[in-house]
Amino acid sequence: MDEHLKRSIMIEHYQNPLNKGLTDDKSYKKVNMNSKTCIDNLTFEYKINNGIIEDARFDGEACAISTSSASILTEMIKGKSIKEAKEIIDNYKNMIDEKEYDKNVLGDANVYDEIYKQPNRKKCALLPYEGLEKVLEGK
Repeated sequence: MDEHLKRSIMIEHYQNPLNKGLTDDKSYKKVNMNSKTCIDNLTFEYKINNGIIEDARFDGEACAISTSSASILTEMIKGKSIKEAKEIIDNYKNMIDEKEYDKNVLGDANVYDEIYKQPNRKKCALLPYEGLEKVLEGK
């Protein structure tokens, strides 16, 4: 993916994040994630029924990378099974850690394929995925 396209996708998801805003619906599973090294403090909500992620939402204060990463993730996992979501998380983490991964699974999340060049920003890019992982593991 070309650098200009990557940047424009990130900026669009930062300036106009999808699925931003929480609900009062108690049926959503909720997790708060924050970073000790950055401004990131996001709360995520997931509505999961019969093993399918029906809805995903987030809100809070975060840097451009965490916000855009959360927007991309929450949009990508809607309608996915728990198994598919775990596959997305595994591939994303492998990409961030410079390991082998399936680009086809990640869609727009591929914009972070070179975040390893900025080690201090890896946590920002991983935060939403680690939050989803906690919810799926019941932590």
